[in-house]
Amino acid sequence: MRIREINAMRGPNYWSIRRHKLIVMVLDLEEMEELPSNKIEGFSDRLKAMFPTMYSHRCSVGAPGGFFQRVEDGTWMGHIIEHIALEIQTLADMDTGFGRTRDYGEKGVYNVVFSYIEENVGRYAAKVSVAICEALIKGDAYDLEPDIQKMREIREDERLGPSTGSIVEEAESRGIPWIRLNKYSLCQLGYGANQKRIQATVTSETSSIGVELACDKEDTKYLLEQAEVLVPRGDIIGRERSLEDACRYVGFPLVVKPVGGNHGRGITVNIKNYDDALVAFHAAKEVSNKVIIEKYITGDDYRVLVINNVLVAAAKRTPANVVGDGKSTIKELVTIVNKDSRRGYGHENVLTKITINDLTRTVLAAKGYTEDSVPAAGEMVILKDTANLSTGGTAEDVTDILHPANVSMAERISKIIDLDICGIDIMTTDISKPLEETGGAVIEVNAGPGFRMHLAPTTGLPRNVAAPVVDKLFPQGTTGRIPIIATTGTNGKTTTTRLIAHMAKMKGFRVGYTTSDGVYIQNRLLMKGDCTGPASAEFVLKDPTVNFAVLECARGGLLRAGLGFKKCDVGIVTNVAADHLGLKGIHTIEQLAKVKGVIPETVLPDGYAILNADDDLVYEMRRSINCNLALFSMDEENPRIKALQKLGGITAVYENGYVTLCRGTWKMRIMKAENIPLTYGGKATFMIQNILPAIVAAHVRGISIEDMKVALETFIPSASQTPGRLNLFKFENFTILLDYAHNPAGMRALKNFTDNLEATVKVGIIAGVGDRREEDTNELGSVAAEMFDEIIIRQDKNLRGKTEDSIIKMLDEGIKMKDPNKKTTIIPSEKEAIIYAVKNAQKGSLIVLCSDVIPDALDLVMKFKDQESKGELMFAQ
Repeated sequence: MRIREINAMRGPNYWSIRRHKLIVMVLDLEEMEELPSNKIEGFSDRLKAMFPTMYSHRCSVGAPGGFFQRVEDGTWMGHIIEHIALEIQTLADMDTGFGRTRDYGEKGVYNVVFSYIEENVGRYAAKVSVAICEALIKGDAYDLEPDIQKMREIREDERLGPSTGSIVEEAESRGIPWIRLNKYSLCQLGYGANQKRIQATVTSETSSIGVELACDKEDTKYLLEQAEVLVPRGDIIGRERSLEDACRYVGFPLVVKPVGGNHGRGITVNIKNYDDALVAFHAAKEVSNKVIIEKYITGDDYRVLVINNVLVAAAKRTPANVVGDGKSTIKELVTIVNKDSRRGYGHENVLTKITINDLTRTVLAAKGYTEDSVPAAGEMVILKDTANLSTGGTAEDVTDILHPANVSMAERISKIIDLDICGIDIMTTDISKPLEETGGAVIEVNAGPGFRMHLAPTTGLPRNVAAPVVDKLFPQGTTGRIPIIATTGTNGKTTTTRLIAHMAKMKGFRVGYTTSDGVYIQNRLLMKGDCTGPASAEFVLKDPTVNFAVLECARGGLLRAGLGFKKCDVGIVTNVAADHLGLKGIHTIEQLAKVKGVIPETVLPDGYAILNADDDLVYEMRRSINCNLALFSMDEENPRIKALQKLGGITAVYENGYVTLCRGTWKMRIMKAENIPLTYGGKATFMIQNILPAIVAAHVRGISIEDMKVALETFIPSASQTPGRLNLFKFENFTILLDYAHNPAGMRALKNFTDNLEATVKVGIIAGVGDRREEDTNELGSVAAEMFDEIIIRQDKNLRGKTEDSIIKMLDEGIKMKDPNKKTTIIPSEKEAIIYAVKNAQKGSLIVLCSDVIPDALDLVMKFKDQESKGELMFAQ
C-alpha cells in the first residue's frame, strides 16, 4: 500500500461542515485492492488481539462489535486503516471517532478520512495506521506502545495549555471565532479590528506595568508592605557574601527563591541552617541574578485567583507526595499513585503523573530518605519542594470557605499590582480566618496564573474561571466578529469579490479582500499570486485594521485544508461549470458543486446565501442551507425568482435593461446596465451576472442604493481595479483585450462579449492548463475556433503535470474538431506570442489574450502603451 498524500482540514470542508478537524489521506491499496480482510487468513483474529477495545466501534452495523463483523465479512484495508487511526488516537487519550472511507475515482485508491484532536498527531496516526495494518496482514509482531507515547509527546508539544485552552473553549461556546497565532499559546479571539489577544492568561488588556511588577518580586513585596499587606520578612541579595547577614536578619527557617523565577524553578523551602541556605542560594542564582531570602511561613499553600479585580476561585495546593504503607518503597509508592486514572502524561488529565528526578532525590535526601526507603504506615512523604500541579501536586477547591477579609485583601492586591488576571499565593494554617489571626502571609503575586487547579481540582467544585476572562474581553452581546462575505463559483468570483469590496470601501469600511490575484488590505496589494485558500483568508482576518472582509474561496483551498473561517455573514455562489475535474478525487460536476456548496452552508443563521437561480446545481444548494435565501437571475421571469418573491424574499434580476433589486415583488432599479462601466455599454452580459449578487450582498449588509450607484459608476474595468478581467487597451491600429478566461464556460462568456466588438480580424492567444481533463482542453480549443479568425497557442508557465507538447496537441485537436482549416500558430512563450501578435496585427484587429499570469501580461501590454505614446513602439525578442 502507498500513501499518496495526507491533508489536514482545519475548517468547514468537503467532507463535513461541522467537523473541522479531519485528516484526508489518499491511499493506494495497490495489490491489496484484490484482498479484502476475509481473504487474509488470521487477519480478523490478529486485529481483535491487538485492538480489543475496537469492540466499541459500531460501524455501519450500528451496534457494538459492528466493525469486527464487517472485518469478518470482508472489508477493504482503507476502511480498516480508518478505524486503526481513530483507535490509536483514543489509546493515546485523544478520544475521537468520526471517519469515512470513500472511493477516490481511481481503481484501488481511496480517501481515508478520520478526525483528529491535534493535527500532527493525526498526520502521525495516518502513517502509523498503514504500517500497523501491513504488519497485521503479514502476521508480524508490532509494538504499539512507542507509537502511543510518541503521539502523547506530539500532543503535549503542540496543544494549547489548559489555561489558554479553557479561554478558547469558552470563547467558542459564545460564537467568538479564534485563530492560533504561533505554535505556543498566543491566540487571537475575534477577527480584524475587533480582535483581542491572549497568551496563556495574559490578555491584550493586561497592564504591562502590572506584569513587570509581578515579575519583580522585590518591587511587589515593597508595594504590598507599603499597603499594609502581610508579607514575610525578607531581604534581596545578589552576592554570596551577603547571605550570612540576610539569614541572620530573616531568621531560620527560611525560603530561598530567585527574583524572576516562575513555575517553582530555583525555589528551596524550610531551610534550617546556613549550609543548606548556601546550596539553595546557588540554585536560585541559576535562575536569576538576584535572590530573595525570606522567612518560611508555616501552613498550607493556597492560590487565590482574581479576575477583573473580583475573586473568582481559590485552591489549596499540596506538593506531590506519597503516603507510606510500612512495606513499599517510595519508588513503589509512586508507581501505585501513578496508576490513578486521573493522572496522565503532561496536561492530558486532571492530574499529572509524578516523576522521580534529581529534585525529588534532593528533597528526599534532606529528610534522610532515598527512593528505596520504606516510610512508615500513614507517613506522608513530600516529593517536590513546590505544590505545582505540573510536577504531580494536587489541588482542593476552597473558594467557598475564604474569609471575607482575605477576599477583600486579594481583590485589593490585584488593584495595587494592577493586574486584570492575578494569582496570589498565600501561606496560612486556615484560609477561613483572616491572615492576622493565623500568622499567615502573602508569599507571591503572579501574572498569567495557571487555571488548571481551578478548572479541574483534585477535590471540590470545578470553577469556570475562563468565563470572567471572556466577559471582560467581550462584553455581553459582542462576539468580536467582523462582516465576512465569501464568494465562490467557477467563473466570475474574482470580479464579484472586487466589486463588493469596492462598494464596502466606498461606504467607509476598512476592507480586506482575497482574490486569485492576491490579498488586498484597503486596496493595497500585500500578497501576490493565487490567494483564494484558507491561509489568505486568515491573513485578512488577522489584520487589526480590517473591519470588513470579502473572501474569494476556490475549490483548491477547500479540498486542501477547508475554509479559513467557520462562519460567514453572506455566502455567494456565482455558477458551477466543468473545471478542474479529475483533480483531488473530484471527477463530476456534481462533486464540484458539493465543494462549492460548502460556502452557503457556513452562513450564519441570520445571514444570507446568495445563489444563482439560473444554475440548477447552484439553486439546489438551497436545500442544505441554514440561513436566509436570496437569488439572482438574468431572467426576471425565472419561476424560481417568482416563487421567492411571492414569499417576500430578496432577489436581483436583469430586466428591461436594468440591474434591479427586489424585495418581494417590489422593484428597486439600481442602474441601466449600459451605464455601468463594468458592462462595456451592456455588451458584457456575464459582467451583469457578476453585478447581481454583488448588489444583493451590499443590500443585506446595509449599503444604500445611492451608495451602490456611486460604487458601480466608479468601478472601472481596468488594470488597477479588475486586473485580467476584461481589460481593453486601444492602440492606434489595433486593440488588445486581456482576460483570465481559462475554461470552456469562461471562454463562451468571453465569446458573447467579443461577438459584439467590431474588428477587421480577431486573433486569440490561448493556452491549455495541465490539470484539466483532455475533453475540457479539447472543448477550450473548439470554443476558440468559433471565436477567432486566427489562433496563437502559447503555454502556461506551470504545466501542472502534463508536457508542453501534450497540452498544445489537445488544444490543436479541439480547434480542428471545429474548423480543420483554422489558421493556427504555436508559440510556447507568452511574451513572444504577444509580441508576435502585435507585430503582425492588421489595422483594426482585435487581439484577445487569455492569460494565467496576469501581472506579467499586463506589464508587457502597458509597456507597449507607453512606447506608443512616445512614438517608440518597438519589439525585442
